[in-house]
Parts: sequence; C-alpha cells; structure tokens
Amino acid sequence: QVQLVESGGGSVQTGDSLNLTCVASGRSAVYDTMGWIRQAPGKEREFVAGISWIGVSPKYADRVKGRFTISRDNAKNMLFLQMNSLKPDDTAVYYCVARSGRILEDDDYDYWGQGTQVTVSS
Repeated sequence: QVQLVESGGGSVQTGDSLNLTCVASGRSAVYDTMGWIRQAPGKEREFVAGISWIGVSPKYADRVKGRFTISRDNAKNMLFLQMNSLKPDDTAVYYCVARSGRILEDDDYDYWGQGTQVTVSS
C-alpha cells in the first residue's frame, strides 16, 4: 500500500509563493515517478509537473514553466512543489501522485494523495 499526504496549501495573493510538500510511505518501488496534478472547480484535472526517481529532466505544464519547480528527497520519501508568482488561475486542489515507469503528462497515475487547496486571490 502506498500513501501520499500533501501539505502546504493555503490562501495567498497574486504574486505570492507557496511550497507544497508530499510525504510518501509504502513500497518505494511503485512510485519511482512522482508528480503534481491539480483540479480547479468545474474543470478537468490538469498535469502540473512530474519528476523521475533520479530527478533529471522534470516535466512541467506550459502554464507553470518558469514559475513552479518540482523536486524530491528520496532519502526522506518527500516531494516538493515550489510555486512562485502565483496567479488566480493557479487556484485549485493540488494532488500528489505517483506511478511506476516514466513521467506521464496526463492524470494516468496509480496513487493519489487527498489533495491540498491552493487559493490565489487578485
């Protein structure tokens, strides 16, 4: 069993920063790829960022490139998402996700956290 627990969400203003954290537990072999997916009210899930076990060449959605940075600490089984220059369009529930295999830029991930709310006001 794999459990993913997010934290770090909150309510901020345009231009502010937040750092999301995800702690993973369980069989590490099944989550060599981890990422973040978000869902805004009334909208479909959207891939945000993904990173492989070795952390080389992470992938980002075009909408967040240059503003968000994904990273991980494998020794602590932790995943991070540093979000800078936040915009109202970034408002969503952010989910920590994991899967075995390569990074997918969609929502086809096997394991999901419960989500953390990020609200950006103008």
